[in-house]
Amino acid sequence: MLIRIGYDIELALTGPTTLLGALHVHPSRAHDLQAPEAFTVDPPLPAQTYQDDFDNTITRIDVPAGVAGVRLRSHALVADSGQPDPVLPGARQHALHELSPALFRFLLPSRYCEVDSALMAFAWERFGNVPEGWARVQAICDYVHGHLRFDYLQARANRTALEGWREGVGVCRDFAHLAVALCRCMNIPARYATGYLGDIGIAPLPDPMDFSAWFEAWLDGGWRTFDARHNVPRIGRVVMARGRDATDVPITMVFGWSALRRFEVTTQEVSRPGDAVPS
Repeated sequence: MLIRIGYDIELALTGPTTLLGALHVHPSRAHDLQAPEAFTVDPPLPAQTYQDDFDNTITRIDVPAGVAGVRLRSHALVADSGQPDPVLPGARQHALHELSPALFRFLLPSRYCEVDSALMAFAWERFGNVPEGWARVQAICDYVHGHLRFDYLQARANRTALEGWREGVGVCRDFAHLAVALCRCMNIPARYATGYLGDIGIAPLPDPMDFSAWFEAWLDGGWRTFDARHNVPRIGRVVMARGRDATDVPITMVFGWSALRRFEVTTQEVSRPGDAVPS
C-alpha cells in the first residue's frame, strides 16, 4: 500500500524567535519513504535537524526580526503493509525487576500524565483484578474510550490526564494521555505517539483530516500500539514522534507569541506513485 502524506501549516509570528517542530516521519519509518520528504519553509529560512533524546527528528528554524509569519509544507509517499495494528492477546506484562533502567521514565509522572494523583487509587480499584498484560491495557483503552467524549470544540492545549478524566471530554491527545497515565499507575511502561492516521479501511469521518495521537505500552519485550480514541486496530499509521507525553513531541513549538493561520493535513491511500501529488 502507498500512502500520500503531508501538511500545510502557517503561523503568524513576532520575531525574532526560534521554532522547533516534530515535522518529519520518525526514523523507524524512514525506510518506508519512497523518496525524501519534500519539506519547504516560506520564507526560505535555514532549517536544521537533530535527533532528540527519544530519537525523534526535530527541526529548528531561527526566525529573524521582521518576519511576520512562516509557512511549513511537506509531502511524501510512504509504503505501508496495509495491515491493521497487531493484536497480541497473549503479550505479558513485565515485573518491575525485569525492566531496563531506560523504561522507568515511562512509568514516572510527566507534564500531562499525573501518575501521583487520584488516578492511582482509581486505577488499582478499576483494573487491579483484570489479568495482567494485553488484557489489562485493553481494559484501560475500553474504559478511556467510553469515559471521554470526543469533541474538537473542547480541545485545550493544557488539559492533563487528570483534568480530562474529571471533565470527561477531549480530543485524541487527551485519550492518549489518560490511557498512558492509567497504564503507568498499573506499572506498565507507556509512551505517547503522534503522527499521520488517515481514514483507510474505514468509512470516511466527518471531521477534517488532522494528525492523530495514540500510545504504546511495553509488553512482552516490545512496544505495542494502542489507540484509546478509536479503540479498534487501524491501518496506515505513520509515526512522526514519540515521548513521555505531548510536551516532548509538539508538531510546532514557538518560543514566544504565535497564531495558527493555516493547518491542513493529508493522509491518503493512492494507487500509483504519481497520484495526488500536491500542486
